[in-house]
Amino acid sequence: MRKIILSLFVLVTSSTVFAQNQSYWQQHVDYTMDVTMDVKTHQYTGTQQLVYTNNSPDALTRVYYHLFFNAFQPGSEMDARLQSIADPDGRMMEDKKSRISTLSPEEMGYLHVTSLKQNGKSVDFKEVGTVLVVELATPIKAGEKATFDMVFNGQIPIQIRRSGRDSKEGVALSMSQWYPKLAEYDFEGWHADPYIAREFHGVWGNFDVKLTIDKTYTVGGTGYLQNPQEIGHGYEAPGTKIAKQKGKTLTWHFKAPMVHDFMWAADPEYVHDTLKVEDGPTLHFLYKNKKEIAENWKNLQPKAAEMMTFFSKNIGKYPYEQYSIIQGGDGGMEYAMSTLITGERKFGSLVGVTAHEMAHSWFQHILASNESKHEWMDEGFTSFISSLYMNEYMGEKKDNPFEGAYKGYYYLVKSGKEQPQTTHADRYAENMPYSIAAYSKGEIFLSQLGYVIGQDKLMETIKKYYQDFAFKHPTPNDIKRSAEKVSGIELDWYLTDWTQTTNTIDYGIKTVAAEGEKTKVTLERIGQMPMPIDVLVVYEDGTQETYYAPLRMMYGEKENPYSNLQRTVLPDWAWAYPNYDFTINKPLAQVKAIVIDPSQLMADVNGENNVWQKQ
Repeated sequence: MRKIILSLFVLVTSSTVFAQNQSYWQQHVDYTMDVTMDVKTHQYTGTQQLVYTNNSPDALTRVYYHLFFNAFQPGSEMDARLQSIADPDGRMMEDKKSRISTLSPEEMGYLHVTSLKQNGKSVDFKEVGTVLVVELATPIKAGEKATFDMVFNGQIPIQIRRSGRDSKEGVALSMSQWYPKLAEYDFEGWHADPYIAREFHGVWGNFDVKLTIDKTYTVGGTGYLQNPQEIGHGYEAPGTKIAKQKGKTLTWHFKAPMVHDFMWAADPEYVHDTLKVEDGPTLHFLYKNKKEIAENWKNLQPKAAEMMTFFSKNIGKYPYEQYSIIQGGDGGMEYAMSTLITGERKFGSLVGVTAHEMAHSWFQHILASNESKHEWMDEGFTSFISSLYMNEYMGEKKDNPFEGAYKGYYYLVKSGKEQPQTTHADRYAENMPYSIAAYSKGEIFLSQLGYVIGQDKLMETIKKYYQDFAFKHPTPNDIKRSAEKVSGIELDWYLTDWTQTTNTIDYGIKTVAAEGEKTKVTLERIGQMPMPIDVLVVYEDGTQETYYAPLRMMYGEKENPYSNLQRTVLPDWAWAYPNYDFTINKPLAQVKAIVIDPSQLMADVNGENNVWQKQ
């Protein structure tokens, strides 16, 4: 039988206003940094003044900083993990060896703090791998501020993962995770995770950064350039005359308000283009001056403006005044107001990676759930909204825009290697189950939620989630509560089974039998995860209708998703009963086919028993 799939997604638009939750607290940081880069030795020195506001109810006797570059040293935890995992990241391997393990002293990375004072008084501190442990001179009481003055130095590793120098595409400097970054402290306590492989979590604040570097280098990244008239390099206003600078360096001055990270990249061969989005930010494009990629990067620019508008309409308005798309890194990675992406790609791939990384601006850099603990909330939701964009604007026009995510999830289930989504990002046994759990299963969390509550309610939920939790580090319960408030349906079962277990969904059509002038259908629940059930009935005369069995523990029901078809709402199906009967008011002779979930948005692991067709 030909697959019957009904496309249901309606993309809604409206403006958003950030709601305030008076019981919520979060910490705040203000960074002022002055950094000097030596592009020949790939080393840099810097000073950092950090004003830390303790909005928690707790007195703090210790703080932690991340020193990410220390991961790129032979013998680091990242190196050890790379050598022990069954399916290591190919970008980090060479001749079946960890690239980190073979780094020379000149090639490896490091980040060292040489001086640290709290309110003018020296404190005790020690490096523990990629974390700096600081014993405070005096506790920071609830509601108090403390000023930390630091001197630090670093060396940029060769490009291995995300950060680094001299990438395969020839980009000189990709500077992410480059500075001593204060760890997050929240209602769960400190999040001083070592940098082993994966994700990040940070404190929102304001950054004031001065970077002194060789004057031939063009710089881009997070924040707003404060001195474009001194810098040039395509940042100056049209017609502005840039005075010839003395010396061999320029000092770039950036400010970034309310962000939890700061990235920059630099190269002497960058082309710098800009494009103002209507009712949106200015986009900056920095890419290598190579003929073979120039056309794709030029054509990317209107597409980037298009996706910025799309995401703002369907999630919430982008709150910053700029966004930078920069060639660099080792694939694609999101940062505050910016992304690093590899640029030597086919056009479709270039658009796809840009859409995904730009969408992270909402889910990771404005909402900012804890990626290490709930990576699926960021990667999965980003994949969901970027899949919608690609389907709508890149000509994919799939009936199910998320079909790739479902295929990935089914592969994971069959592999036997699935772990619950509550697994810490670093604690997955292999990279494959991590990636599918974070990206594919995370994407299905939303697409399948649309099946449960209705597609219009799903899109309303995404906007409410953004409205209620922007700049608040939401947890999994928060997206569930947003959906419950929008839909009026209880969803604790959904969050529990999908994210905290590896229970699977498997419903089937057990029997179809004549019952006089009617037809009796028996459905069965085989998997452990409960779901409401849509059933499509196709008759011999070509007509169709649907039956809907709400899940009892939902205590509610979605609206008819197939407005052009008659729907019969059946009695609730309680999860504990493995079988469920209902009656079609037509004889069996008139029934041609019966299909569970014609949308295929329910992640049923065995689709073969979802279809009954008259032989």
